Amino acid sequence: MLTINEQHERELYGYIYGLCLNKNCKLFRIGGMPDHIHMLISIPPDIAVSQFVQVLKTESSKWLKTSQSFPHFMGWANGYAVFSYAYRDLEMIKGYIMRQKEHHKSISFSGEFKNLLVEHGKNPDEDRFLED
Repeated sequence: MLTINEQHERELYGYIYGLCLNKNCKLFRIGGMPDHIHMLISIPPDIAVSQFVQVLKTESSKWLKTSQSFPHFMGWANGYAVFSYAYRDLEMIKGYIMRQKEHHKSISFSGEFKNLLVEHGKNPDEDRFLED
């Protein structure tokens, strides 16, 4: 189900921005589609990525479930994907996130995710993320 409506997505992004600030993370860019989001974040070395994602998903899920702006939100997927990039690629990744709506006119989320796995040297046939 498509649960992040475009009319209210900035409310969600603002909430996530606040969560990032509270964890001393730098959110460079956030954007996405009705069924997923992309974030470009710098996480301090004293916070494990899994710990950060757990807090982000738990707190934003509580907020989304109480917001009248997202009546169809039932919860985030069980999994998540994290990719690291070199600082020199910052502007390229920001642009990629900014163009998600345009990008997904030509490729599905599963196609995009499989491409990212291949780009990072992973076999998409062995990954179970999309089974969630």
